[in-house]
Amino acid sequence: MLIFGGSSMADNVAADQFAVIRIEGMHCHKCEQKIQQALSAHSGVHEVEVDFLSGQASVLFDRDSVSVKDLMDSINNAGYRATGFNLGQGTGGSSTGRTTH
Repeated sequence: MLIFGGSSMADNVAADQFAVIRIEGMHCHKCEQKIQQALSAHSGVHEVEVDFLSGQASVLFDRDSVSVKDLMDSINNAGYRATGFNLGQGTGGSSTGRTTH
């Protein structure tokens, strides 16, 4: 982790965003793996969990490095359909402040 200008780790974590992305077209664990690889390829992505049964990917990412649109485009480019998302704060595992798009 790079720290610039005396910034603390807490300052860097403040840029973290949590998103749950809804996905159509997943049928198996290989689908999960393909989407996980596509999302993890972004340098700002810290954590990815994909579940084909629920049709969702949970992503913790640095919103200063990557956008939800970038993540959804990666899912679409992998051959699946990202249909929407919910956002929450990435700090402390809290999912308060969600918005639906």
